[in-house]
Amino acid sequence: MAILVDANSKVLVQGITGREGEFHTRQMLEYGTKVVAGVTPGKGGQEVAGVPVFDTVKQAVRETGANVSCIFVPAPFAPDAILEAADAGIELIVCITEGIPVQDTVRVVNYLKRCTQSRLIGPNCPGLTTAKECKVGIMPGMLFRKGSIGLVSRSGTLTYEIVYELTQAGLGQSTCVGIGGDPIIGTTFIDVLPLFEADPQTEAVVLVGEIGGSDEEIAAEYIKNHMTKPVVGFISGRTAPPGKRMGHAGAIISGGKGSPQSKVKALTEAGVPIADTPSDIPALVKQALENWRR
Repeated sequence: MAILVDANSKVLVQGITGREGEFHTRQMLEYGTKVVAGVTPGKGGQEVAGVPVFDTVKQAVRETGANVSCIFVPAPFAPDAILEAADAGIELIVCITEGIPVQDTVRVVNYLKRCTQSRLIGPNCPGLTTAKECKVGIMPGMLFRKGSIGLVSRSGTLTYEIVYELTQAGLGQSTCVGIGGDPIIGTTFIDVLPLFEADPQTEAVVLVGEIGGSDEEIAAEYIKNHMTKPVVGFISGRTAPPGKRMGHAGAIISGGKGSPQSKVKALTEAGVPIADTPSDIPALVKQALENWRR
């Protein structure tokens, strides 16, 4: 089954006529994703890689039945693109765009939670992939192998590296979700973990965190109290010099939380084994699965 997207998902691409939108639309189609529509205001009636382009999301949904949106709209216009998708009834909105001001993201996330049934993943994320079924975003599809390991990650590049390590070790994936590294995001660890817990296909979960924020500590508390499936963790930035500003906007340490040490401590106390390097993850996953199946 996997989570969030599958072979039946109908995807529309907002910003499909832009360079990034067109490139990744072709990549998604090549993976087998059902990309049924694109949206660029003023360019309705065109086609990109055989995908019809519409002027509005509402029109695209009415004509094609799209239920997932992937957004490649530039940062100044991306918040309105998210709101347009939500108002058109899109169930899952995946915003790849980076550089959206935090105050705009706060406004959008609060509106979605108060006034819609839409789920936002991102912004500033790589998207998600259900292995061999559906790829929404920019993840390199050739890395994935179908299986039973779920992955949720704040880091795009680490997602790819860890998927590669899992695949090389013969550990296929159910769904891999890149939630993004901004301070405010639409979907957090504790939004994704219950989905994996309820998914019959997923037997174990890999959680990839970073320095900054408190999402990993919050996830640790959730795992301790609610997860029955094994979770393996990795925290990047453990060798970052104290006081050094790191790349992601979310990499802010404050109030004793957000440091790699506090994250590792919280997850370890919740029973989550922590890998020192990405290459250590497959062995920890195999051991965790063996213990869980006994």
